[in-house]
Amino acid sequence: MSSVSPLSSVSKNVRQRVTPEEWEVRVKLAAAYRLAALFKWTDHIYTHFSARVPGPEEHFLINAFGLLFDEITASNLVKVDIDGTIVDDPTGLGINYAGYVIHSAIHGARPDLQAVLHTHTRDGIAVSAQRDGLLPISQHSIGFSGRVAYHGYEGVALDLDERERLVADLGDKSVLILRNHGLLTAGISVEHAFQQLHGLERACNIQIAAQAAGNAELIFPPAEVVAKVEKQAEVFKSGDGPGVARHWNALIRQLERSDTEYKN
Repeated sequence: MSSVSPLSSVSKNVRQRVTPEEWEVRVKLAAAYRLAALFKWTDHIYTHFSARVPGPEEHFLINAFGLLFDEITASNLVKVDIDGTIVDDPTGLGINYAGYVIHSAIHGARPDLQAVLHTHTRDGIAVSAQRDGLLPISQHSIGFSGRVAYHGYEGVALDLDERERLVADLGDKSVLILRNHGLLTAGISVEHAFQQLHGLERACNIQIAAQAAGNAELIFPPAEVVAKVEKQAEVFKSGDGPGVARHWNALIRQLERSDTEYKN
């Protein structure tokens, strides 16, 4: 006996009942989910991306709990307020509560950050489990020098009081490695947050690959070179430079060679 897909119940008039500004954010966030699926950054149904809804209300969008990343569309994202009340849930699936805890913490404390992306990739978790964390051994990782915060593992993020410690550990940064858990990036836009995640995932891939060589000694660039690259990478902190749009536009072209359904 076949079961009815939860996608079949999605309202077709979501676009008509939200503002044009919200719809634009929905489309970008759905694209981020589909890109993560394309790059194989998913952990089945268990991780989450979010984006703040434009407007005076403290609402944000997040995935319905039970949908795969390659099933996310602009219409089936769930709208929730900062207190956890679901405002609009087209699929009726609800949300992952751990996702709510993590994302509401950052959206509530950091109004400067519009999007929060969290992954459980193999290499990201592997780096998060290393005492020294992200090592300055590649151009990718050195670009994050001085920009990464760390949050100690407290178990599955189901306790609301963890939000205070998570926000305190993040501080004024927008890149967070969750120890024994995964990666998190945030940004002034979905595009900015995704650019940071793309670079951080690559940095972790490179670190694990380099360490896989066993006894081969790793080369750490001198401090003055690290400082130079750190200064060069300052443009990525703001998120409003032309490089963010250039990177995002290329990602969308890549995605749309095989998938345009995210815009529905």
